[in-house]
Amino acid sequence: MSSETFTSHILMVRPYLFRGNEQTLINNSFQNTSTLSTKEITIEAQKEFDTFVKILKQNSITVSVYQDDGVGDTPDSIFPNNWVSFHHLHKIVLYPMFAENRRIERTPKIFEFLKKEGIHTHIIKDYSHFEKKELFLEGTGSMILDRENKIVYASLSERTNKKLVNLFCEEMKYTPIIFNSYTQKKYPIYHTNVIMALGNKFALIALECIKDKEEQMRVTQELARTGKKIIPLSENQINEFAGNALFVLGKDNTPFLVMSSNGYKSLERNQVKKIEKYAEIIHSPLDTIEYYGGGSARCMMAEIF
Repeated sequence: MSSETFTSHILMVRPYLFRGNEQTLINNSFQNTSTLSTKEITIEAQKEFDTFVKILKQNSITVSVYQDDGVGDTPDSIFPNNWVSFHHLHKIVLYPMFAENRRIERTPKIFEFLKKEGIHTHIIKDYSHFEKKELFLEGTGSMILDRENKIVYASLSERTNKKLVNLFCEEMKYTPIIFNSYTQKKYPIYHTNVIMALGNKFALIALECIKDKEEQMRVTQELARTGKKIIPLSENQINEFAGNALFVLGKDNTPFLVMSSNGYKSLERNQVKKIEKYAEIIHSPLDTIEYYGGGSARCMMAEIF
């Protein structure tokens, strides 16, 4: 595996506060409005976060945890992969965010924190200025990066602009595979990483959410061409966040697929067997984070290379 294919080092942001973000609710159909107080929701989210980190570390995955300092209203700070992506030799790319209160998450404090851990980051691209034009591209939420084959899979939405996907691919030397995906209620899927996850030799994907047959065929052919065994997911499994998973490496490059317990429980036995040919599944309960945040395990992890 190359130096920028899969990682054993994860950045995670522990929330200072957590609730259903009113600014993202309008185009995230997986998110629910808050029925409890912010304090109650935050306590549960912090418990889930801490348990998740503990499970990752128990499996010899390195986790750098930054504690959100609560400066500004950042109810989604727990999802750092949307505003930053890391690349070879700690190079980083910054992204334009749809919700105004999520733009506060893009703070140099996190890079200062990483510097203290011996990780000296260097910004090579900053697309955040596109926010002024209301064009958005939310990192590895919007784009599934096949780093080995230099391919981007991207499902278009208000948060994933086609022009910016193509610009990223042009500047970062990736090939774009662009498509559209929808829920049963015909809402655009807000982030590609809700319906798709890539492993070393496999791909989890809800092909039934890609309604256009030509787009579906192109995605299928590209996955096959690059040696990825397709493990199809249903929309019901997507609703349980089975697609919001991340392939990571543990000690001695042991392969793991990380997801939430809800996602894992939704899988059928034959799907689990297929995945376990390539990776051990790690899962952790993230019920509160999923219900109010509309995101899950993959959204909480930013890969460090």
